[in-house]
Amino acid sequence: MSYLVFLIPIAILLGLAGLGAFMWSLRSGQYDDLDGAAERILMDDDKE
Repeated sequence: MSYLVFLIPIAILLGLAGLGAFMWSLRSGQYDDLDGAAERILMDDDKE
C-alpha cells in the first residue's frame, strides 16, 4: 500500500502536465486552421 503514496502524486502531476501542454497549444493557436494543411497539399504552386 505504501507504493500508492508515490504513484498517486506522480499520476496527478503527469495529468496536470498534460493539461498544461494542451492549454498551451490552445493559446498558441495550434488548432486554428485544421483544414489549411490538408488543402494546401492539393494546390499546385509550382511556377515555371
